[in-house]
Amino acid sequence: MANTKSAIKNARKTVRLTARNKITKTRLKTLRKKLMTTAEGDDAAAIQSAASAYASAMDRAVKSGIVHKNAASRAKASGAKKVAAK
Repeated sequence: MANTKSAIKNARKTVRLTARNKITKTRLKTLRKKLMTTAEGDDAAAIQSAASAYASAMDRAVKSGIVHKNAASRAKASGAKKVAAK
């Protein structure tokens, strides 16, 4: 349990930021699943748009510090491979 004023404030901040991070990471997982599902189909335009949405969301997550830039780069490269395969 937090005892000092600053520790109490930091505990409140941690709760808020954890909720924000969870929302963003859940969204990224959803977009990744959508990309992988779409990549199994034949519609090249849908695959391209799903990959674009995933890459954009990943870039925003990196910008806000939720995902490491190298992890995002790896994930985007994986999505680009799916697009190039079709």
